[in-house]
Amino acid sequence: MDYPIRIEIIGLKDLSCSPFPCDNTRSCGLYDCYPSGKLVVAFEALASEIRKEYAEKVEMKLTLIDDGLPSYIEKVIEEHYPPLPLVLVNGEYIPMGKISLPLIEKEIERITSAGQDTLDRTPVARS
Repeated sequence: MDYPIRIEIIGLKDLSCSPFPCDNTRSCGLYDCYPSGKLVVAFEALASEIRKEYAEKVEMKLTLIDDGLPSYIEKVIEEHYPPLPLVLVNGEYIPMGKISLPLIEKEIERITSAGQDTLDRTPVARS
């Protein structure tokens, strides 16, 4: 398997991290960002947890689209009409619509257990 696995979170600077309220049940699996409920703070908490668990095997990236859309993100939006935030794993759109440590770990484990660095889905064209 080639590392790192690339996880990209895409959204707006002032966007919520989830369509659900940020409360003390922490179903997203993150604690450091509570009670902000904001994307940028949640991304930092997520990236910290991923680094603790996977170190250099996973590369995290936050892409804010407030000032424009890169063409590869525009293509995902045109094809899927997804809710924000978007989650891409190795360039593939993964329908989540929220930041969730358990869901992202599930994708990482699926990739690593399959012994591959790409998903079994049609690749999204990147430009």
